[in-house]
Amino acid sequence: MLLLPNSLPHLFKDRNGGVMPLFALALVPMLGFIGAAVDFSRANSVKAAMQAALDSTALMLSKDAAKLDDAGRQAKAEAYFLSMFHRPEATNVTFKTPDYGTTGGSQLALTVSADVKASFVSVIGFPTLNITSTATVKWGNNRLRVALGLDNTGSMSDDGKIAALKSATHKLLDSLKNAATKPGDVYVSIVPFSRDVNVKYSDTVVTEKWIDWSYWDAANGTCNRSGSSFSSPSACAATQVCSRSRYTTQTTCQDNNGTWYATPGTWTPNDHSTWNGCVMDRDQSNDVNKTAPVNGSTSTMFPAEQYSSCSGSLLRLTYDWDALNAKVDAMYPSGNTNQTIGLAWAWHSLNEGDPLNAPPIDTSDGIPTKKIVILLTDGLNTQNRWSTSATSINGREQLACDNAKADGIVIYTVQVNTGNDSLQSVLQNCASPTSVEPKGTKFFMLTSADQVVTTFDQIGTQLSKLRLSK
Repeated sequence: MLLLPNSLPHLFKDRNGGVMPLFALALVPMLGFIGAAVDFSRANSVKAAMQAALDSTALMLSKDAAKLDDAGRQAKAEAYFLSMFHRPEATNVTFKTPDYGTTGGSQLALTVSADVKASFVSVIGFPTLNITSTATVKWGNNRLRVALGLDNTGSMSDDGKIAALKSATHKLLDSLKNAATKPGDVYVSIVPFSRDVNVKYSDTVVTEKWIDWSYWDAANGTCNRSGSSFSSPSACAATQVCSRSRYTTQTTCQDNNGTWYATPGTWTPNDHSTWNGCVMDRDQSNDVNKTAPVNGSTSTMFPAEQYSSCSGSLLRLTYDWDALNAKVDAMYPSGNTNQTIGLAWAWHSLNEGDPLNAPPIDTSDGIPTKKIVILLTDGLNTQNRWSTSATSINGREQLACDNAKADGIVIYTVQVNTGNDSLQSVLQNCASPTSVEPKGTKFFMLTSADQVVTTFDQIGTQLSKLRLSK
């Protein structure tokens, strides 16, 4: 069709069909925006994968960060990262030198960048899109001192409980060991308990001034008189008495081949080296407090006893992991249950000074120390120094729990209930609240021995977890 010159003004004034030219003009920026969205979406996908790999790298590298120099940290960071990051569209992957510091706790910061080729925005001068990810891990914000009060009573021999306890404790020790950046970041003590606690961690303990020997000396010794009836200082010192206790007069005594004693005998206590290491509850109310023992003040001292079902000896706070694991292997089940004394001695193990002289806490760098008690038992309280009433013993235990928590101790309690016992409210009430750091459940009711392992895993994770801070 021939377009005549005098028709042009009419064409420009005619609005019919004007949408098409406008759409054609708008199509170019619309396609540009859509293309840019595609490019940025692909770059964000790569960045998400990069961030996930970098987070994992930071967590893994933190275990070795203190042992490496800058070059070593960078080499390991790159090796960890590249083993997990597989996005071929990312090029020029570049690591900054890891930023590692120990002020106010250990911290490791990683930064990585890469280029992603652009398909659409390259036409407007952006051939690649640069992406950057950072990850920061902080740990050591609290040093740990962990006391394990472990039930070693006779009932732990049932249902595989003692074997499960040993296995679980070994794994917990591994978790705590791995949480330590350097020696002394984590200390652990082990307190096996039954009715008593065996405190004879060394032969030199017999010379300690905090032991009250009066009960032990009265029960363990010999009388210079013949006859089995003189088995205590009072019997030995008695006068006008027959060596054969059934006869009460001198005539009948001697007529039946007995010896009549008209003067006091002499009681000689056994050498203290023969003590098996057990102590019973202190006098009330020191039995539920951390009162420091004072030589000569028997109410504050710890009364020795030759308990026939004495557990294996405790191990004071240490980071000798071999010694800790060996102590776990040496545990054996015997005796009745007194949770109060197990908790009390776990608490004592965390305190400086007598009786167990915990190492001084380092405060020079401002890092706080968290004190933890983990109390595990499989049965109801059955016997303490004064009673076989569970109600009475529970009352002492609740006081000990309240006092320990008031002293800043975080308490975990574990009831291993394979015998259909009722839930022990004293254990539930003893546990620290979930809101207390480290946050999370602190009372566990288990119905099988196998659950001890998973529970100790959970506790170990809470105690040793590294916090991804950014």
